[in-house]
Amino acid sequence: MIVIKILVTVLARINEWTSCIGRQIAWVLVSAMFGIILLQVFFRYVLNNALPWPEEAARALMIWMMAMVAGEAYRRGSFVAIDMFVHALPEKASSLLKLFLFVVSGIVLLKLSFLGVDFFERGFRVRAASMPIARAWIYLAMPVCFATMLLANIELCLRELGCLMGYKKDFELHFLSSENVSAE
Repeated sequence: MIVIKILVTVLARINEWTSCIGRQIAWVLVSAMFGIILLQVFFRYVLNNALPWPEEAARALMIWMMAMVAGEAYRRGSFVAIDMFVHALPEKASSLLKLFLFVVSGIVLLKLSFLGVDFFERGFRVRAASMPIARAWIYLAMPVCFATMLLANIELCLRELGCLMGYKKDFELHFLSSENVSAE
């Protein structure tokens, strides 16, 4: 039990640290995306001379912005989910089902992480259509995204395992507890 608690503490700190950094990078990327789109609107409609690169640059920034915050969103349970079945089950069965789903999700995220790295490596063979960079730097967002989600998934698996062992108060995330959900 102590080993699980130590692992959860370490993973929680790593996930909180990566979430904080990801949020800071994400707002900078959104700001840059907004500026690039405004620049394109100005050139296209005021100067009547559209630039060739803003759409691709804005798309790349949007992909990276999503990658920077996906791990935190997964950890917080902020993705769209149909969870009425989980809430309808008794507590132990619900916990077992959540643990099973976290394990399956972890396997999928692990596979996606490896596929993302492979895609990144192959991206050095292709240049972006309108920018002087290899597409690999855009594709790198996917392994980053899946790796942060995998770290969050491992933490959630261990937390659910701790809850299943009867230590719900020690392992439940504060922003995921039922009291906080009903208060929102």
